[in-house]
Amino acid sequence: QVQLVESGGGLVQAGGSLRLSCAASGLTFSRYAMGWFRQAPGKEREFVATISWGGGSTYYADSVKGRVTISRDNAKNTVYLSMNSLKPEDTAVYYCAADFLGSGGSSPQQYQYWGRGTQVTVSS
Repeated sequence: QVQLVESGGGLVQAGGSLRLSCAASGLTFSRYAMGWFRQAPGKEREFVATISWGGGSTYYADSVKGRVTISRDNAKNTVYLSMNSLKPEDTAVYYCAADFLGSGGSSPQQYQYWGRGTQVTVSS
């Protein structure tokens, strides 16, 4: 049974930082591109970042580029999202997702497995 479990969310002031983690189990993690998405109340799920199987390739949404870094540790079956200079508009539930042997693009439909999310709230 595949499980993706996010952690690290919370309440932070604007300008602050957070590091989200997503621990994967039940899959061969190194064969999955991994992505982070977010969904704010009343809005559609939005792409944030993705990383290739081996971690050599990353891609970011324009809205977070320069403030966010995605990374992975295949030995720990974990993907991370480090966020700096947080803004109130970053407030959302953040989800990680896994794309088997895929390119890990920006479309949610490319991903087969999803976590349940972790809440990030940025106060002004």
